[in-house]
Amino acid sequence: MGKKINPLGFRLGANQSHRSVWFAQPKSYSRGLQEDEKIRDCINNYVQKNMKISSGFEGKGISHIEIQKKMDLIQVIIYMGSPNSLMEGRTRGIDELQTNVQKEFLSMNRRLNIAIIRVAKPYAQPTILAEHIALQLKNRVSFRKAMKSAIELTEQADTKGIQIQIAGRIDGKEIARVEWIREGRVPLQTIRAKIDHCSYTVRTIYGVLGIKIWIFVDEQ
Repeated sequence: MGKKINPLGFRLGANQSHRSVWFAQPKSYSRGLQEDEKIRDCINNYVQKNMKISSGFEGKGISHIEIQKKMDLIQVIIYMGSPNSLMEGRTRGIDELQTNVQKEFLSMNRRLNIAIIRVAKPYAQPTILAEHIALQLKNRVSFRKAMKSAIELTEQADTKGIQIQIAGRIDGKEIARVEWIREGRVPLQTIRAKIDHCSYTVRTIYGVLGIKIWIFVDEQ
């Protein structure tokens, strides 16, 4: 059970909350899902294209995106590791981002409000950590060295445990395999344990590699 279900969905209502909060009738539910997907894709593409990566920080730096929909308002909250680098040298960064996202809407009768919140400990977020590993794998760094460096960064963020798994043609080998490493405790079957999880895909010259990260944050 610990590896056959998404750890975030498994803990909804206990210590995890939904990242999309809205209500829709059954006939318009699929349209709302497509709208959420377009909003997230547009934000990720904009940040990847325009963000100036500050020294010592790699990747887009987006931890996750929350979407809250009301009758006449769509509130989008972006959790980032270094939001200042997104706006560096851009006087109208958020306004331009809101304009780009507005174009992707299927329904144009609601206002859009985008807010950016800084994450206190970026390398305690699995998505940001997966981007760090992916950039190293693209630069042909050994996968073991990349995983160990990620664990060192996580230890500085005071987490209780981490598990990293990489699958695919690792180091260009002809046969795909799965390699993983764990440090500390990662109780996947304990609901009261707050586990952050992400699945990330990276394209290398040898093919596609899949990265999965579980981080044990806290226990109630």
